[in-house]
Amino acid sequence: MSMVELPAITEELLAIKQERGVSFADLEQALGRDEVWIAAVLYRQASASPEEAKLLLEALGIGEEEEELFLSELTAFPLKGLGPIVPTDPLIYRFYEIMQVYGMPLKEVIHEKFGDGIMSAIDFTLNVEKVEDPKGDRVQITMNGKFLPYKKW
Repeated sequence: MSMVELPAITEELLAIKQERGVSFADLEQALGRDEVWIAAVLYRQASASPEEAKLLLEALGIGEEEEELFLSELTAFPLKGLGPIVPTDPLIYRFYEIMQVYGMPLKEVIHEKFGDGIMSAIDFTLNVEKVEDPKGDRVQITMNGKFLPYKKW
């Protein structure tokens, strides 16, 4: 059970995805988009073009008669973020914890290397890889965002 209230469309599409045994890697192949971005579309954190939404629905085995129910939702501009809460899901909380511990050090190092500014979350990619290790498999996450200096006026 999720502690975050998910949109009804997310719950419905995730149920269809699970029922049909489709992975995010399968969807990546079908759409030619990264699996993390596709997951963000399903969770309504990103929006798809009409063409991308149709490919996604087709890859999930959703027929044309049901397609219209989902198209407008998947192509609408989403409200982003979890809301003003501390996440309680253990995996999501670890990212929150990472930012609590390493956020200021990361900010300092980024400023030292680039100057006063931020890393874009708009001109941004995020990749998740499984790295096998004899001591236990590792999760490798690569965030790649454009540096945006603060403007002076």
